[in-house]
Amino acid sequence: MTKQLWAPWRLEYVGSADEQKDCIFCRAYEGDDEEQLVVRRGKRTFVLLNRFPYASGHLLVAPARHVGEITDLKDDEVLELHRLAAQGLGALAETYGPQGFNLGWNLGRIAGAGVTDHVHLHVVPRWAGDTNFMPVLADVKVLPEHLAESRRKLRDAWPA
Repeated sequence: MTKQLWAPWRLEYVGSADEQKDCIFCRAYEGDDEEQLVVRRGKRTFVLLNRFPYASGHLLVAPARHVGEITDLKDDEVLELHRLAAQGLGALAETYGPQGFNLGWNLGRIAGAGVTDHVHLHVVPRWAGDTNFMPVLADVKVLPEHLAESRRKLRDAWPA
């Protein structure tokens, strides 16, 4: 298991993810934006930073409504969700200058979904060489920026 150097709560989360009684997305949507790392809100969807990112700036775009199946999303939710993802690409490009992006839906536990009952889209910035020796040799990933600072930068760079 890869450890985040700056995220000591990760092991606790991983060990208890299946025991969580509430939904992390519903909690984030209903909570304080700064505390919950919400970067942007739409009418039906919202964007937050992943607390356990693959890379700095890893965004999650989710419907406000608790929906477990992508086929149950309404057309207006799908459209807004993808528009926010596209805007997120712009904010990430302006803030971090990545050389590429991964966008993806992990649907079902076997497909890698950590949260299976509230669909969400991953937006991950990528750079040449962003996979380095640390995960291979030390089972550690180094992220150079605190999540609160990433949230502030992305919120400020978000297209109007």
